[in-house]
Amino acid sequence: MPKLKIIWRQAQARKTAAAGAGRLRRAASAVYPGAVVDLNENPRNVGPLDRTSKNVGTGLVGASACGDVKKLQIHVDEKGKIVDARFKTSGCGSAIASSSLASEWIKGETVEEALTIKNTDLPEEPCLPPVTLHCSMLAEDAIKAALANYRLKTEPETEEAEKK
Repeated sequence: MPKLKIIWRQAQARKTAAAGAGRLRRAASAVYPGAVVDLNENPRNVGPLDRTSKNVGTGLVGASACGDVKKLQIHVDEKGKIVDARFKTSGCGSAIASSSLASEWIKGETVEEALTIKNTDLPEEPCLPPVTLHCSMLAEDAIKAALANYRLKTEPETEEAEKK
């Protein structure tokens, strides 16, 4: 009989947790637009790339005011095209959503094209709430930092080739 009670209590706990998650999702939908909730719950391109690779640039940025931290990595092919982008973000839903969107946007772009992405472009797509616009600024900073790191890794090779 005690084993049956334990199984019943576990089932009740799962039902309570599922109901709580549903309430939380509805509350988030009231504050954040659907695209932000989707990008937060189903982020694209999460994970690391090999930072030791010469074709991978890594940008790490953060905001001390809110505690958001973003790491964005890009993989650039021989032709200067970004073939992959990955991120890891610690922060609010808007921070994760803007990182996910930024990683999607820069894939397929050249290094020069990626430099033209501005923070004002990012909030328009998922409709970030005005109070979280700093998240899109961090996304732009992460893109620029990753591109700068990539260029720093590849410039010595370019200079040596020009000398020969």
